[in-house]
Amino acid sequence: MSLGGRLHVQRLLADAVAARITPGAVVETGTAAGAAWTATSGRMSGASDAALVTPTTVYDLASLTKVLATTTLAMRHDASGTLPLEACVADRLPGFGHHPRITVADLLQHAGGLPAHRPLYREVAGRAGYLARIAAEPLAYLPRTRHEYTDLGFILLGLLIEDAGTDSLAHQFDAFVREALNGIELSYGIRDAWRGRVAATTVSPWRERMLVGLVHDDNAAALGGAAGHAGLFGTAAAVGTVARWYLSLWTGRVPTSVGIVAATANRFATRGTVPGSSRALGWDTMLPTSSCGSYLSTRAVGHTGFTGTSLWIDPDRDLYVVCLTNRVHSASDGDAIKALRVAVHDAVAGRERR
Repeated sequence: MSLGGRLHVQRLLADAVAARITPGAVVETGTAAGAAWTATSGRMSGASDAALVTPTTVYDLASLTKVLATTTLAMRHDASGTLPLEACVADRLPGFGHHPRITVADLLQHAGGLPAHRPLYREVAGRAGYLARIAAEPLAYLPRTRHEYTDLGFILLGLLIEDAGTDSLAHQFDAFVREALNGIELSYGIRDAWRGRVAATTVSPWRERMLVGLVHDDNAAALGGAAGHAGLFGTAAAVGTVARWYLSLWTGRVPTSVGIVAATANRFATRGTVPGSSRALGWDTMLPTSSCGSYLSTRAVGHTGFTGTSLWIDPDRDLYVVCLTNRVHSASDGDAIKALRVAVHDAVAGRERR
């Protein structure tokens, strides 16, 4: 991958920092064979004396948790038969029998009928409280008739995965990281060794404090910091390692890993049949309006996170792009960060295409 691409991305990040879209950012790109280059800019917070962003800066990954942790663990449980995609939520979690049949696959595709968001942290805390409140939530639409991006469905997926693995979500993900990835800087919550290199997110009015190393999402915080929709922290290099693991399975370079065969991995990356939806199982897929720009192939899948993070992986191009920011610290709007993401991906993929 070209030096020109890295220099172009470096300028884009510097311009975004100067425009106060984010106080800092890091981008890593590579292929299944390894990382190609990393670009960084800015500082870990808006303070003038804050530490500079480096390739080892740790970010709150926000909704990248949905694909890096929850989707990956769901894939592993589907492969082992402990939580099949066809499993009915009502058969696994109490209180859902009054709803139309909702499956694990429906939740992964954001097509289970649940509404987009509820500030449940204001009312309840912990597994039992969240389970009861979500079970009592009226459905916004009939399952599988459309999709609506929702944290609530992934909170339920986290609970289902805990039951299927008879262990916490955090412990199951740590086990996956050890077994499949030889241990990387990616986990629920931060480790002691990371202190001093964690990017700040923003002040939580509910918790009345600046969040540094504490999950930004208040619902995830009320669930103890580890949930199906949010809670992961990590470096760009760690996210890139997961991207390479997926690329190796999706392209058939590795026929199986931790019990997951390439066919299962590819099923999760295939767009579903829900009307009007671009969603695969957990992942989003490439559209002309996607945050990954114009040059990735139609097989590309990815996800974004509210704090300013994104990951896109293209099996046909053998390419991944990780972009981590803490744009919520600058309170920049969604249009500004989306424009930056598009420009970064076009700078990488468009240049490689020429």
